[in-house]
Amino acid sequence: MTRFRIALALACACFAQLAQAAWPDRPITMVVPYAPGGSADVLARVMAPEMASQLGQAVVVELRPGAGGNIGAAHVAAATRADGYTFLLGSVSLATGPALSTLTFDPLHDLVPMGGIGAVPNLAVVAPQSPLRSIADVLAAARARPGSISYGSSGLGTGSHLAGELLAATAGVELLHVPYRGSGAVYPDLMAQRISLLLDGMGSAIGQVQSGAVRAIGISSTTRSEILPEVPTIAEQGVPGFEFSLWLGFFVRAGTPPDILARLEAAHRHALHTPQVQDRLRQAAAQPIPEDAAGFATYFRANAAQWADLVARGKLQRID
Repeated sequence: MTRFRIALALACACFAQLAQAAWPDRPITMVVPYAPGGSADVLARVMAPEMASQLGQAVVVELRPGAGGNIGAAHVAAATRADGYTFLLGSVSLATGPALSTLTFDPLHDLVPMGGIGAVPNLAVVAPQSPLRSIADVLAAARARPGSISYGSSGLGTGSHLAGELLAATAGVELLHVPYRGSGAVYPDLMAQRISLLLDGMGSAIGQVQSGAVRAIGISSTTRSEILPEVPTIAEQGVPGFEFSLWLGFFVRAGTPPDILARLEAAHRHALHTPQVQDRLRQAAAQPIPEDAAGFATYFRANAAQWADLVARGKLQRID
């Protein structure tokens, strides 16, 4: 019986090794937890075929929007197998979530960083005919009439919401938050001046700016963008030190075998340096962040600690 058990254990180990060696033997799913047409969705559809070319299987983009990205993230963290056949395109909400809201999963323990993509700044945009010509105008109006300046967002906990909350907290003003289902839904009300302001990711905002549908009055990066050099940073408009970026990166479920994680990481790093992806990142004015799994893990945990510190010091309030 002892010999039989040893033989069975060896057979199971060999089978597991063979199964991993054959990975992947079916399509892989990239979960994007945001609304269609946004920066994450656009970038995912450019990266997916480039990753597929390295993995030998199709990489299928699956949108699971809602709750500021937490619905899709929770799905990957808790409702999928740790086998590498499903991975997540995550963003800053994974770092802010533990500090700002009650989650059904723990991003810091239930997910493992696979690699960083880039950090995209937000553009503060208003209607073309808006009397608000600058961030200084926004702050002056907010101080004169607290709560009268409204800003739209893609929903609670999304980058556009967090950027607005951080601006209000840093500048010491009261802004009225109006959540929508995705940034695309905000623009009609913004252009009609039913809301005052939107701090949208540059990847989705720049097209609206270049078409003349809206006017950019500030950028959330520490330096001006080469694409829109005439748009001043928010920091240089009376909010010293202000900086916010919507970083993007890939995650897998904790427990994914290291060799499979390494193959996914290699496919990601290949895709990241293809002309198509680099061109898309340039259009979004994305800044580089650590692309390797270890470096991105350090970056992610440091960002989560920064948001936790802001809440602990009373600079930001929890949103649940």
